[in-house]
Amino acid sequence: MVNSTLNLVWLIPLFPLIGFLLNGIFGRRLGDKAVGIIGSGVMFFSFIVSGYLLLNYLGLHQTGAEFHTTLFNWISVADLQLSVSFQVDSLSLMMVVMITGVAFLIHVYSIGYMNGDEGFARFFAYMNLFSFMMLILVLSDNYILMFLGWEGVGLCSYLLIGFWYEDDENASAGKKAFIVNRIGDFGFLLGALLIFVTFGSFQYSEIFSQLEGYSVGNGTVTAITLLLFVGAIGKSAQLPLYVWLPDAMAGPTPVSALIHAATMVTAGVYMVARSSFLYVLAPASMTVIAVVGAATALFAASIALTQNDIKKVLAYSTISQLGYMFLALGVGAFSAGMFHLLTHAFFKGLMFLAAGSVMHALANEQDMRFMGGLRKKIPKTFITFLIGALAISGIPGLSGFFSKDELLWQVYSSPAGGIWLWLVGAVTAGLTAFYMFRLIFLTFYGEARWKPDTIAHESPNKMTLPLIILALLSVIGGYVGVPALLGGENRIHHYLEANLAKLPDDFTTHQSHLMEFTLMGISVLIAMAGIFLAYVFYVKRKELPDLLAAKFKRAYNLSFNKFYVDELYDYLFVQRLITISKWLWNIFDVRLVDGLVNGAGQLIMVSGRRLKKVQSGLVSGYALSLFLGSLMMIGYYFFR
Repeated sequence: MVNSTLNLVWLIPLFPLIGFLLNGIFGRRLGDKAVGIIGSGVMFFSFIVSGYLLLNYLGLHQTGAEFHTTLFNWISVADLQLSVSFQVDSLSLMMVVMITGVAFLIHVYSIGYMNGDEGFARFFAYMNLFSFMMLILVLSDNYILMFLGWEGVGLCSYLLIGFWYEDDENASAGKKAFIVNRIGDFGFLLGALLIFVTFGSFQYSEIFSQLEGYSVGNGTVTAITLLLFVGAIGKSAQLPLYVWLPDAMAGPTPVSALIHAATMVTAGVYMVARSSFLYVLAPASMTVIAVVGAATALFAASIALTQNDIKKVLAYSTISQLGYMFLALGVGAFSAGMFHLLTHAFFKGLMFLAAGSVMHALANEQDMRFMGGLRKKIPKTFITFLIGALAISGIPGLSGFFSKDELLWQVYSSPAGGIWLWLVGAVTAGLTAFYMFRLIFLTFYGEARWKPDTIAHESPNKMTLPLIILALLSVIGGYVGVPALLGGENRIHHYLEANLAKLPDDFTTHQSHLMEFTLMGISVLIAMAGIFLAYVFYVKRKELPDLLAAKFKRAYNLSFNKFYVDELYDYLFVQRLITISKWLWNIFDVRLVDGLVNGAGQLIMVSGRRLKKVQSGLVSGYALSLFLGSLMMIGYYFFR
């Protein structure tokens, strides 16, 4: 009975696909109200089915149970056999419940946020298609179907980021996201092809079952995992392919929340976790992942310190938190990385939607220098935003505390980690607390710095209710992972571990609870210090930021200008490609193609001018031509 229930997994992506078709085809005729109900309703039904399947799965009491549902055969050519089939296990179910739940709240919020927009139906159609593609990605049981969803969310991100395409900034941001992601996607595709060449299959279970014959450090497995990680770097915005994500803020705020919280940017983290059985055989690849994750976390946090756009601060925060997740994956703490992915979906989705509520209150203002004094004007937004900021800062009792503490502890205690990686994570935690409360104090405290004629007002219930639900999840969401040190059972770890790989036995180590408690206390103190410094800088002594910016002008300018990475890429790659493209255009298009076409025309014209002299109109000339022609034919006949 339970088994047959889990076979209903195909309903989860079906509902948003139906929403996409209905709103995409009939949206204009249905009207905005019906479009909003359909767009949100299909996500609600997907969430209900996801939750129902999760409860049935938990009811099995079978650690690591795995079920496959095949809908139809897709490709059958010689040894290549592919089907559209889904895999139901602890990892995929956690993802679909999170995706559909958060996406449903974002869709409801969008009804109020996008109210009156001319592209209302188109927006909900794109959002439903985006959700469908992400669900295909996480439910697939093979790398090619995953790649289909992978490319699908890339396409939808282009459509949603550039939704207001009449604006050049939005259109350019959409193109940038699409192009940068293609670089990573090429690596993913090469990795998938190498998997087929090596294992003769794209299906996870068939691949992983053959790994017993491969030793740790195998060169082919290392190459596969590095290529797959190139894809993850692009999709999850890690160094050096992170540059598309901050620009993605040009799209509507619900898009920012959907992309940055529960869907597209988590795809890379999910893919590495899903491929964990490959990665534990490639320690070199895991080291690369840990180093890239740590570097990205610190780098992005240092940029967020000085940004003034409220959404850009959250964007760099997302990049930094994704770096945290990859840091965990890189040291073999796969369940800790996925746990932080879960809690991050709650508090980051909350803060993006709350940022949209702030913008709604201030006539779409995004610059925090023109905010302030909003605490009493929009109290629901303020309280929920504050909860999200406390959660991401890792304050005890909130979801981010449990996932961040588990992550940092695993980074320290894992033999693939160590004190230096932990130190980078701890410093990043302090920076996170500082820039998040810099945002809180600049936005909600102090004097009002709004533009003239602005009347701040709280958002409608359609927008604030999702904030309240996400705020509640940001508080309680971490209690599924309370560690044994604090009297818990770390249920999320036990739930996920059977479907994730473990480091080989000779790589395991044990640490004392005293050390774990000590490091937990240090990380909390670092977070509290970050909050206190933000309070001093932006509430008590507001002149300090300007004084420090002037004193350390070079460092401040580097951070404020995002280390000039975009300018560097533009000089090294964009302008060089434009130059090469113009040269190729001049050689092949202008000179070769146009030259051949124009040359053929000129040849005909010159030949015509010469031949027209023969057509003189004189009968004697024509008679002479006939006579000479006859002589030539007779001569050819006799002397050939």
